[in-house]
Amino acid sequence: MTAHGHDHGPDHGHGHSHAGPGHGAHSHARDAPRRTLLIVLGITGAFMVAEFVGGLLSNSLALLADAAHMFTDVGALGLSLFAMWFAQRPATNQKTYGYLRLEILAALLNGATLIILSFFIFVEAAERLREPAEIRGGLMLAVAAGGLVVNLIAAFMLHRSAGENLNVRGAYLHVLGDLLGSVGAITAAVIILLTGWTLADPITSVLVGGLILISSWKLVRESVDILLEAVPSHLDIEEIHGAIRDIPGVSEVHDLHVWTVTSGYFAMSGHAVVDEPERTQAVLEAIRDRMHDRYGIEHVTVQVEQRRMYQIRKDGEEGV
Repeated sequence: MTAHGHDHGPDHGHGHSHAGPGHGAHSHARDAPRRTLLIVLGITGAFMVAEFVGGLLSNSLALLADAAHMFTDVGALGLSLFAMWFAQRPATNQKTYGYLRLEILAALLNGATLIILSFFIFVEAAERLREPAEIRGGLMLAVAAGGLVVNLIAAFMLHRSAGENLNVRGAYLHVLGDLLGSVGAITAAVIILLTGWTLADPITSVLVGGLILISSWKLVRESVDILLEAVPSHLDIEEIHGAIRDIPGVSEVHDLHVWTVTSGYFAMSGHAVVDEPERTQAVLEAIRDRMHDRYGIEHVTVQVEQRRMYQIRKDGEEGV
């Protein structure tokens, strides 16, 4: 990591500290999640066909809903893989951050798809509640049990990366939704086999749809926050302001912004006022180090201003 201080006349300076979006370490950090997504895609795609056929043969809405969810999983995983691959393209003069935000767009699309899917499940369940259908509980139970095994494997593989990458988290939530769908289908199948109460099938579908809706809404909200360049949820802008203000030589901090470029890659920009121009470079390096070491912010851009010129400008703005 490097820091650069540039003097721009007697009034101000700029400091930059960053590992570029296409940095090697950032790329290697995505290799493991990408391989995991590829394996999970193969497992999920293979079982999706089996579950769809099983749902048709058993006439189970819970299985068909889970198969439809698996179909969106296949699309979501494929989209996530494409976004992670395409995001590695180098930055250009027009796209100075490269294509890293494609991962966030993929996560947003995944979440929105899940929300739409949950409403389709609700509509179909309402139809089944009005007109119960005959269901083959034994076949339904066997297929649902197979789905549970597949989804447990997929969820275990994605769990580690889901906490580090919002795009992978979108795929992980899809798989968790499938896992819940399998549990629900197993429960409904057991009830149907023991009691013959076929309404357990659509009721279970509604419960699973509700869980999917809750998790997908959180994913959409986090994706939108990143696209709106909101302060990352784990960071406190007031605390960061104070951390910069406490650096020796800094007398004022203003125009402070902190945002997420893509999952795990944070940026900060702001203005720092110093009383002694000769301390500009030391202040820049101190801010860079504190932002990186304390808050994990990789890309830091700071404009340093002299107290005298800052006060003149501030007085002028207040007089307008």
